[in-house]
Amino acid sequence: MAGFLELYGLSKEYMTRSGPQVAVEDFNLDIRKGEFVCLIGHSGCGKSTVLSMVAGLNSISSGGIVIDGKEIDGPGPDRGMVFQSPSLLPWLTARDNVMLAVDQVYPHASPEERSQIVEYYLSVVGLADSMEKRPGELSGGMRQRVGIARAFSLAPKVLLLDEPFGMLDSLTRLELHDVLLGLWQRDRRTALMVTHDVDEALFLSDRVVMMTSGPRARVGDILEVDFARPRKRADVLGHPDYYTLRERLIGFLADEDRERLAS
Repeated sequence: MAGFLELYGLSKEYMTRSGPQVAVEDFNLDIRKGEFVCLIGHSGCGKSTVLSMVAGLNSISSGGIVIDGKEIDGPGPDRGMVFQSPSLLPWLTARDNVMLAVDQVYPHASPEERSQIVEYYLSVVGLADSMEKRPGELSGGMRQRVGIARAFSLAPKVLLLDEPFGMLDSLTRLELHDVLLGLWQRDRRTALMVTHDVDEALFLSDRVVMMTSGPRARVGDILEVDFARPRKRADVLGHPDYYTLRERLIGFLADEDRERLAS
């Protein structure tokens, strides 16, 4: 059965000084509607390359991507993106940064309706009292909350997250995991997230897709994560399967490391 988000035979080739180099080759993955999937693998294995192709920000060398039965050929509002760096316009307030996206996606809504959407999502991520602040007045975690609010405000069919917590301290990262899951739980947007953090992947996802080391990276293995939702961190850490699943992920990455060093 085909997924809501389908990646079939996906490949990406770059031209280098020494000739063509295949970063990702024959990458195949079906993601169900409302599923949260994490991509994990060593740095440089092609995780972000796959995500950027799904976002339409990077051209596809071969294969294809289908969202809700329609093949994509570029960026679109059906995908909301959260980057590692929030990429906010520094001269605009948090409200105005989110409003830029909302104005594009809801051109026929009234100004009042658009304001309600912006205020709702900024409030849900905990920025009700900081909407009029500019990025320079916000902490790194607060700026990322703006980025999350902006992505969800688009009501995208697919949510894409590229290591969104990688630049944050441990405490802020844990807080934002809860913010993200709380928002996601409301309407179960189909989500694909890149991470290098095993514990983050296990806490957030329904499945963890392990990528082989590049070049010519592809799907190496897929781990089902059956922890009940909504999730509490203490329950996940105390689950009898948690450390078994964790060891499987770490073991895969260790095997890939050995193969990479041996080649």
